[in-house]
Amino acid sequence: MPKSNQNSRRGFISKVAKGVVGASLLPNIITAADRQRSVIELLSARKNEKYSANDQIQLAVIGAGGMGTADTNTAITVPGVKLLAACDLYDGRLADAKKKWGNDIYTTRDYREILERSDIDAVIIATPDFWHKDISVAAMNKGKSVYCEKPMVHDISEGPAVVEAQKKNSKVVYQVGSQGMSSLGNEKAKQLLKEGAIGELNYAEGFWARMSPFGAWQYPIPADASAKTVGWDAYLSNTKKRDFDPLRFFRWRNYRDYGTGVSGDLFVHLFSSLHFVTGSVGPDKVMATGGLRYWKDGREVPDIMLGMFDYPATEVHPAFNLSLRVNFVDGTGGTNYLRMVGSEGSMTVEWDKVTLYRNKAYAATDDPLLQTKSGPEGSKPYVYDRKQMTPPEKLEYVAEEGYKGAHFDHFYNLFNAMRTGGKVSEDALFGFRAAAPALLCNDSYFQNKIIQWDPQQLKLK
Repeated sequence: MPKSNQNSRRGFISKVAKGVVGASLLPNIITAADRQRSVIELLSARKNEKYSANDQIQLAVIGAGGMGTADTNTAITVPGVKLLAACDLYDGRLADAKKKWGNDIYTTRDYREILERSDIDAVIIATPDFWHKDISVAAMNKGKSVYCEKPMVHDISEGPAVVEAQKKNSKVVYQVGSQGMSSLGNEKAKQLLKEGAIGELNYAEGFWARMSPFGAWQYPIPADASAKTVGWDAYLSNTKKRDFDPLRFFRWRNYRDYGTGVSGDLFVHLFSSLHFVTGSVGPDKVMATGGLRYWKDGREVPDIMLGMFDYPATEVHPAFNLSLRVNFVDGTGGTNYLRMVGSEGSMTVEWDKVTLYRNKAYAATDDPLLQTKSGPEGSKPYVYDRKQMTPPEKLEYVAEEGYKGAHFDHFYNLFNAMRTGGKVSEDALFGFRAAAPALLCNDSYFQNKIIQWDPQQLKLK
């Protein structure tokens, strides 16, 4: 198969809003190889990539709901990728799959039928969280590369099995679906931190809000939902048995048996980005609080969660603290960020933008407590010229117009790794280290205690 040229990655345009930051803080994310050709030429090359039928990566989606559909729609826009099959436990989604992606695609309720097909190269796993581990391990053992939605596992006890399956099946590529991992924002933030743009990191914080009502997991329930149109027994085959309940199937994120709450849905994005930017393997202390403040609809998980985390010093970063917040109450949504604070400034990291703030350096003589109150004997009284507070220097790095976004690039990176024998940045080990503190946040909340975690050995202390 031809090698895909990933050098067509979009660069950043820097826009100075105030002040001037040293030239060392203005690197472009385009590589040296990229500079030999114009960005337009590079984009044209990727757009015109052609693959024969034998060279195509043939894909299947397991879990064709909202996220599975979004993943698939993005994946098939990558050149050289073709969707062959879709699996879901609700018949309505299988019918919709044929309408969306063609009557010729194969549909089934049984994911094992997908894994048995020799013509499937890779699968998207976009099932409820409690099926991620079982299908991931089964898929890799069948030689399939995997794009698994976050969080990688439903419980920390499941992580080692996925990591081991990837090690055992070294020819497959496994990538967890925190798409911000492949964003230009994360890449630029990593570069800036390494170059000392904010000095020594000491604190980070993140916030994520969801829009109401679907953003609060109030997903629509089809009118024909029943035990006949839903594979209910298969759905519960690895967990507690219950009578058919459409809420537990279509609004599964609200229930602990199937989902991982706001931390598993949203905190995990922030952990993934933070770990990528800093090179961290995770915190050693986890504590959380929150509550069910608004969505009192029978759900079992909080709609407000606050998490605090201690990150120990390592060879690649100093000790620092992290605070994360999620709000499902206000319904305004659209506010998502990761902010990193250092000894010389801070930066706010978004998927398509990084905003860097550089603090002014104040001389000791500017401190009125260190000044003499009068001049030499016989001279006029000393008049202190007190300095004013000024805003920090601000610099924005913004993705160029036409950037296809992190979701596209995350799939592009997966398929490129499959073609070239390369690696992805969010493999099973990385995915486990991002999922673990998010899942431990739930444990801390429900058990009402501080959790001690060993991020190196990936086990409770």
